[in-house]
Amino acid sequence: MDWLTEPFAVAFVARALLAGLLVASACALAGTWVVLRGMAFLGDAMAHGMLPGVALASLLGGSLFLGAAASAAAMALGVAAVTRWSRISQDTGIGLLFVGMLSLGVIIVSYSQSFAVDLTGFLFGDVLAVRPRDLLVLALAAAAAAAVSLLGHRAFVALAFDPRKARTLGLGPRAAHAAMLGLVTLAIVASFHVVGTLLVFGLLIAPPAAMALWARRIPVVMLGAALIGSTATFAGLLVSWHLGTAAGATVAATAVVVFFLSALAARVRDLRPGAAPPPSEPPPGTTGHPTAPEQEYEFTR
Repeated sequence: MDWLTEPFAVAFVARALLAGLLVASACALAGTWVVLRGMAFLGDAMAHGMLPGVALASLLGGSLFLGAAASAAAMALGVAAVTRWSRISQDTGIGLLFVGMLSLGVIIVSYSQSFAVDLTGFLFGDVLAVRPRDLLVLALAAAAAAAVSLLGHRAFVALAFDPRKARTLGLGPRAAHAAMLGLVTLAIVASFHVVGTLLVFGLLIAPPAAMALWARRIPVVMLGAALIGSTATFAGLLVSWHLGTAAGATVAATAVVVFFLSALAARVRDLRPGAAPPPSEPPPGTTGHPTAPEQEYEFTR
């Protein structure tokens, strides 16, 4: 059993495992809503929209976390403004801002003499370089994500499946949408320096998507996603240690592999004689994810 425990006897690998567990928890909370609302493209744009802030903070010697947070907030406000005050669709506005922010970030980074190194670190992260103070930031982010998810649960549920109902119940869909964006931004900003922006979706999307195929209650999806993300972190670090692969990429790839295994198992389940039919498209007027319509879930109000 030494092969199973040996890597985590090393201090920096143990810190990487703890960091991954915290990232998995925060991403499970935010990623569940990303999956249910079909917001993956927005989340991807948010992640890459952080590059200008990170690049500028790096050049000025400031906090990369604060730079990322400021840039992600600007991205979120830009998406909201463009889609509200223009006639273009939301995905078009997201795509335009995505390209614009990413291009601006690359231009800023190009002023640095270590352009390739800086950009590679931003895109792919370095989970094995996590410091003790990074663990504190991740713990605070996970606690804040839990608080937002708990306080906004009822409004988030109504917003995810029927915004008109949310408005009728006086739950403030615009405020709920802003809070949900804030939750996603928090998870992405807190996680990018651990697994990088290109790989954060391995933990943000794959575990909730895998769990949504099996669970019917949102809290169960969140809990299961956290467990799947944590397992992927442990397995990914273990494989990375023994095979010499990039740690963050291996963790993310493991999470994606778990999703496909889950999807395959769910397909086999649905094909069994007497099995319940697979979920259908959401009813008209809802915005739920096609694989998780409102009638397929039991909610805790």
